[in-house]
Amino acid sequence: MDSDSHRSRCANGSHKISNRVIACGEQEARIGLRVKYWKIIARNLKRRGWSYGYVSAVDAEGRTIWIADAHRDDGKGFIVRADERLTAFAELESAIRARGDCA
Repeated sequence: MDSDSHRSRCANGSHKISNRVIACGEQEARIGLRVKYWKIIARNLKRRGWSYGYVSAVDAEGRTIWIADAHRDDGKGFIVRADERLTAFAELESAIRARGDCA
């Protein structure tokens, strides 16, 4: 099963399998899909009250860079830049933990 077809079926966050509705994340683990670690970090940030965003861009030297940010309603926020998406999310989580803002 490719990830695009899985994502479309996962749009409402659940699946019905064998007359039992299970969460999308549980379904991914059950059928052995590769979990993307940056998604785990993003999910954890969301659970702790952070909103996040990310974008990739190409710098002046032709390299792809990733920029990720996290912010909360209380005005706290962080922005990081990295060469890979996972690294950007790991740096974001690290910056939040270093400041003791895990909520």
